[in-house]
Amino acid sequence: MQTHQELYLPRMGCGTWAWGNQLLWGYNESMDEQLQAVFNLCVSNGVTLFDTGDSYGTGRLNGRSELLLGQFAQEYQGVNQENICIATKLAAYPWRWTRQSMINACKSSAQRLGRNVDLVQMHWSTANYAPWQESGLLDGLADLYEQGLVKGVGLSNYGTKRLQRVHQKFAERGVPIKTLQVQYSLLSTYPVTELGLKDVCDQLGIKLIAYSPLALGILTGKYSEKGPFPRGVRGLLFRQLLPGVRSLLQCLQDVAQSRNKTMSQVALNWCIAKGTIPIPGAKSVKQAQENIGALGWQLDSGEIAELDKAAASSDKKMVQNIFQTK
Repeated sequence: MQTHQELYLPRMGCGTWAWGNQLLWGYNESMDEQLQAVFNLCVSNGVTLFDTGDSYGTGRLNGRSELLLGQFAQEYQGVNQENICIATKLAAYPWRWTRQSMINACKSSAQRLGRNVDLVQMHWSTANYAPWQESGLLDGLADLYEQGLVKGVGLSNYGTKRLQRVHQKFAERGVPIKTLQVQYSLLSTYPVTELGLKDVCDQLGIKLIAYSPLALGILTGKYSEKGPFPRGVRGLLFRQLLPGVRSLLQCLQDVAQSRNKTMSQVALNWCIAKGTIPIPGAKSVKQAQENIGALGWQLDSGEIAELDKAAASSDKKMVQNIFQTK
């Protein structure tokens, strides 16, 4: 059995879905210098977890996010360098169904990164549409840990029932599940509140990672019902959701003003207060600085209760990931 290095998980991470995604986030290669600066700023401020996926990057830029992260990590010299944790998610593509396909996929990610993957995650469960496909992929995930190719394994978009089954399967092999990543924000409390995921994760010693903690930007307060809206799919979603989240955004704004913080910082601090690690994206140094401002202070229980109430009474909720299982 391999001896395993410890996986260091900070209070907040950085999501890199936008790094290489032209379609949804308007990425182009001239942004790379700015992204390196984002990476450096995050690490030096203790935001050392970077979440990526082997499917990130559109068209010919497939795998771009991993390539960039690898370069940035190699070039970074300075404080917290030893705590950098690169987490990737391996896609459950239809042509991946053997355990070896997962091992190969992780090795390809490591090649793009120019270093081993620290935390490898199953990007989604195939339980909703091809349950037979999953067991080979999960075996491969556990193999990666057993072979010492990664420091830890995690899951993404799994609900309580599936999580417990996989946990048992892995426990029989002595493979711990380190993390579970779900869409979680003031606009998407479903996996945690309604599926009771947080309690199960606490019992099993699994850390919850919150993706889309700012609901693709709706919770930043930068967009109003009157527009202008972001281009493409996000714009369509914002048009649908914004009128129904008026009272939640008002509550966020009130708390932010009384705290002298921004709405984003309050929304992220709320995720941290709920015992999760939020991984907001950042494409600019300004965004990264704003995200970092969510650290170093805490909402009090009264503010959290107010936000919870506003979230619960919100007419609209974020669209759930189609792969999210129960």
